Amino acid sequence: GIIMNMNLMQLKVLCMLSLCQSTGAFSLWETSGRRTSQRAKQTSQPTSTTLYEDLHGAVYRKEHEMKGVNQQHSSLTDPVRMAIGYVLEGDNRPPLKVAKALRRVYEDPLSPDNPNAISKTQEQIDREEKLLEFGMMDAVMRRGSFIVDIKRKSLSRPGEVFSRYDDAGIVAEAMVSLGADVVFVNVDYASYGGDITELRSAVKAVRRVSDTAAVVMKDIIVDEIQLGLAKDAGADGVILIASVLGPALSNFLDLATTIGLETIVECHTRNEVQYALNALAQNIMVSNYDRLQQRYYPDQAYKLAGMFPGSGGPIICIAGGGIEDTEEMKRLLAVGYDGVVVGRAAMGTAKAPEFIRAVRDRTLLPAEMSQWGLEHAEFDMDGNLMDGPKQGIPSPDDPESFM
Repeated sequence: GIIMNMNLMQLKVLCMLSLCQSTGAFSLWETSGRRTSQRAKQTSQPTSTTLYEDLHGAVYRKEHEMKGVNQQHSSLTDPVRMAIGYVLEGDNRPPLKVAKALRRVYEDPLSPDNPNAISKTQEQIDREEKLLEFGMMDAVMRRGSFIVDIKRKSLSRPGEVFSRYDDAGIVAEAMVSLGADVVFVNVDYASYGGDITELRSAVKAVRRVSDTAAVVMKDIIVDEIQLGLAKDAGADGVILIASVLGPALSNFLDLATTIGLETIVECHTRNEVQYALNALAQNIMVSNYDRLQQRYYPDQAYKLAGMFPGSGGPIICIAGGGIEDTEEMKRLLAVGYDGVVVGRAAMGTAKAPEFIRAVRDRTLLPAEMSQWGLEHAEFDMDGNLMDGPKQGIPSPDDPESFM
């Protein structure tokens, strides 16, 4: 059903993605302690003595690796060192490509950030004035974004390789061609199976097919030299992990802003989200995965959705971690998140087009209405209520139905 609605280019892209073979599986088991009676997803049941070893071991390993990297780029004329040595101000600052991609402003004909924006009619101006009068200026229909996390394996599933491909650039180009707004490219070989050369390849590949899609480097960042590596490779942004950086998060945010590199702060707990907000983080990703306990809490992002401002606010919030189907995606978008991050579920399967269309081919109610009990209502791109919720593949009698 999905393939019938694709053009030749999309079919070619899907064939490329099918080369990635998915081999992993989730298992469910009961958790205890701070989140009793929840179902947690993971591949094994670590003992209490190993819960913290993987993350801490990865951080220590990364710190050791960065000592060598710093030595390699010790010269003041080294491109990587220069990338973190210049302050970008005024017209020299790059556009906020990540933020604009997450909000899909280029697709909003009335957005001032859209270079092709059209003039507003008098009726639209009057409507905005009325909304402003009632304090609902930003309470407009939203567009959700789809972010793909490109990786061969994951720190959350030690020893498991669930996707195989030759170059992340090929996958990034394929995903963006299908409609992905942002791609995360993992560059830590030990934890995710990628490296910095693939980041360069992904940047070039994405630039060939899109002027608006953003490329974000995903790494276990512990040293400022890693920001220089990302900048030198042409990435639009980086991911900073709150549980890894701790009090140093503010310093990394400041440095990234200074050199013109956008950031996405990964948080899991309420305290981490609050700390990121206090540090003036603009883009925040709430993950269902607890890196310290090595456990998935499927409802964590859902529970923390209320911590963010409403539609159109200064904070862009996305959710990820163990998202496996379109129902989970739509549920998170309905409670106010601007986008969803999908990794393993979209890698190496034919579901990528379905996932992307489920996010992009609909509009969302304003975040201010997320508590009104309308989570199951679905709207098309014109804001009209859709018959649904739709599930499964399209039928011949309903070619526009994809869910």
